[in-house]
Amino acid sequence: MKIKKKLHLIRIVLLLVVIICVVLIVHTYYLSEVHKRKHADLIRFAREAEEKPLPQYDSVAEIEQPGMLSKYVNLYSKNHDLAGWLSIPETVIDYPVMQCEDNVYYLSHDFFGNEDRYGCLFVKNIADIDTPGTNFIIYGHSMWDGSMFGSLEKYKSESYCREHPIIYFDTLYEERTYEVMAVFLSKVYDQNDDVFKYYQFYQADSEEEFRVFYENIKELSLYDTGVTAQYGDTFLMLSTCAYHEEDGRLVVVAKKKE
Repeated sequence: MKIKKKLHLIRIVLLLVVIICVVLIVHTYYLSEVHKRKHADLIRFAREAEEKPLPQYDSVAEIEQPGMLSKYVNLYSKNHDLAGWLSIPETVIDYPVMQCEDNVYYLSHDFFGNEDRYGCLFVKNIADIDTPGTNFIIYGHSMWDGSMFGSLEKYKSESYCREHPIIYFDTLYEERTYEVMAVFLSKVYDQNDDVFKYYQFYQADSEEEFRVFYENIKELSLYDTGVTAQYGDTFLMLSTCAYHEEDGRLVVVAKKKE
């Protein structure tokens, strides 16, 4: 009798586990579909504004930001945290890039400020993407469905990189083209670790500082892209979580093309 009770209890527990797993899978799939729909709507709005600026935008935005590319005026009027737009041809990466004083805000909020586990692509408040300095870093989640920076995992393959070498990043004022120079795995290190911390590098004020940056990037790279650089070149990094170790990161480094 006791054995039957135990078996019955085990069946109930297993059934509950299965139910919970199914609920989580369905919920995750639902969130993915919601994200895709929201992103499609945002893309549609951006493309319509690019083809023909909409009449309802706040004209103050243009006055406050002289020289802004016309295709971003309407988006900027919806959210003044808009800093630019990142796209990689023939991939899912086609997203606005945000910037605000709170460096973690866009980890959990969408373009319109709604809570969203997908967040947005963003740069930290220290980044000067307009000047620009030697380097700036765009952060984004690596989502299971490949959205946001989930597809950067594919850059671990040299053949994929050769098929997708070009990255476009527009600021609000300038269209820019970049070429992938290196792809590497790293991590968030302890404060006292004496290692190259890519996430702290923004500006090389001397050829020596540039040399340290460049040699580390090339040494860490998973393969040789054939793209070289020299002091005075400028770069962007795409950074996302990786799971090869605790606090792991995957980084794609691209050099601005003249």
